[in-house]
Amino acid sequence: MAARSSLFLLCLATATAGVLQARAQPDSKGFISVDCGLPGKTSYIDDKTKISYASDDGFTDGGKHYNVSPEYIKPAVTARYYNVRSFPDGARNCYTLRSLVAGLKYLIRATFMYGNYDGLNKLPVSFDLHIGVNFWTVVNITDPIQPVNREAIVVVPDDSVQVCLVNTGAGTPFISGLDLRPLMNKLYPQVNATQGLLQLARLNFGPSDETSIRVQNIDNDLFEAPTAVMQTAVTPINASNNIDFFWNSQPQPNDPAPGYIAIFHFSELENLPNNASRQFYININGILFDDGFTPSFLYAEASYSSKPFVRHPQYNITINATANSTMPPLINAVELCHF
Repeated sequence: MAARSSLFLLCLATATAGVLQARAQPDSKGFISVDCGLPGKTSYIDDKTKISYASDDGFTDGGKHYNVSPEYIKPAVTARYYNVRSFPDGARNCYTLRSLVAGLKYLIRATFMYGNYDGLNKLPVSFDLHIGVNFWTVVNITDPIQPVNREAIVVVPDDSVQVCLVNTGAGTPFISGLDLRPLMNKLYPQVNATQGLLQLARLNFGPSDETSIRVQNIDNDLFEAPTAVMQTAVTPINASNNIDFFWNSQPQPNDPAPGYIAIFHFSELENLPNNASRQFYININGILFDDGFTPSFLYAEASYSSKPFVRHPQYNITINATANSTMPPLINAVELCHF
């Protein structure tokens, strides 16, 4: 049986950070937000996100900082991507994030945008990321202006953690940004001292235009689903139709068939009359995931897995209305992760 909860990971991208303290220290909330390649000991507050970013001086001793090519500096591109730190020398270069709480659960996010910073127009670029000595993921850069984000949730065993870029011979490693956010240890129960959770993808379903709908969290909820994600959804026009989507397994060097989990996020956005109902099943590769989900009106809930699915090269998701439902199924968002 799938358990019910709500989303916290998605709202981290909208959280605001205070001013980062000097020399690689977290701010008063425990946040670290680094603009990699920003020269000197400077810092700034991003106009769009209102997050305060500091340079990576004090986080790493290696590499060189570069600006991206002028044609990639555009209003639509966040200032954080205007520069990078590149590591042409050495097989392994690391950032050290300090003054952490040993045993606490943290989200680590690394971001990358090539932007032809080296003037070579040479893609693709591929390299590995490690957390400490442990392999995290492969970073593949195939587009000069498309940002690539990698996220992991881990329990940090010490008062510091290293994020390392490893040269695998497929291009010079570089990085645009690095973030760390403390999480309550009760969040993401799949994560423990010996097992982290790695993001594959997050999908926000529905139109991107702003609405006035306010979606709240259920009572005693362990997470905080953001309204910006939960206020939109998709649904088939006909109640007899299904919602169908899929994702492909992405082999990793240390695991050719990773074990995936999913978190499906739902909120009823229509005030249904008494004679109407919405209930649906979730099926993954033909296996029932939930025994019938009824979303609550303007409250965020989710159906999620605690253990990896049976491994497949492709995961096919079908959300279909139950026999008693008068309304078609819906979905607001989904989060896909692997161990």
